[in-house]
Amino acid sequence: MLTPGSPFSPLPGSAAPSAGPGPLPAPPPCGVPAFLPLRVRGGSGHRLRRAVWRQRRAMAAGLALTAAALAVSGFGGGGGPESGGAAHGPAPGRASPPVRLVSAPVRIADAATVRLLRPGDRVDVVASEGAGARARVLAKGARVEEVPSVSAEGASREGALIVLAVPRATAADLAGAGISGGFAVILC
Repeated sequence: MLTPGSPFSPLPGSAAPSAGPGPLPAPPPCGVPAFLPLRVRGGSGHRLRRAVWRQRRAMAAGLALTAAALAVSGFGGGGGPESGGAAHGPAPGRASPPVRLVSAPVRIADAATVRLLRPGDRVDVVASEGAGARARVLAKGARVEEVPSVSAEGASREGALIVLAVPRATAADLAGAGISGGFAVILC
């Protein structure tokens, strides 16, 4: 109940409050001070560029590491005769193990032909069983490792000995065929 003089009593000359609650008047507007817009350093554009740069660096590091591992392990490709693989390479998705090369001494029948050879040359080794027999290629693209020095006496009747780098299986074939006859070489 309202009593005269109470803080909630109506002002003199105003109408008495109605029985029900009425809408309250809106407070007077207050002003918002003007301020400059905020500028945040390193916004989302900078973060995105940094993330892309990090991803590129990680990808480059991963590729470099993979290339180094392939170079060290010998799975890098080639597939040439010195690695024992076929010219077309291994089947897709499968890496063939590296072929270990061994040194195989081979006696070439014609010592004059050996004088044409230098270490690092590639040769095909051909074997013949006899005068009328068909020649067969025992090693293709074998790398010459060592060539004998030319002696003052001239060519030997037995030919000349050279050392070739070939896969182990090819070395066994050369050793077996060398017992029965001489070899000839074809420069590649």
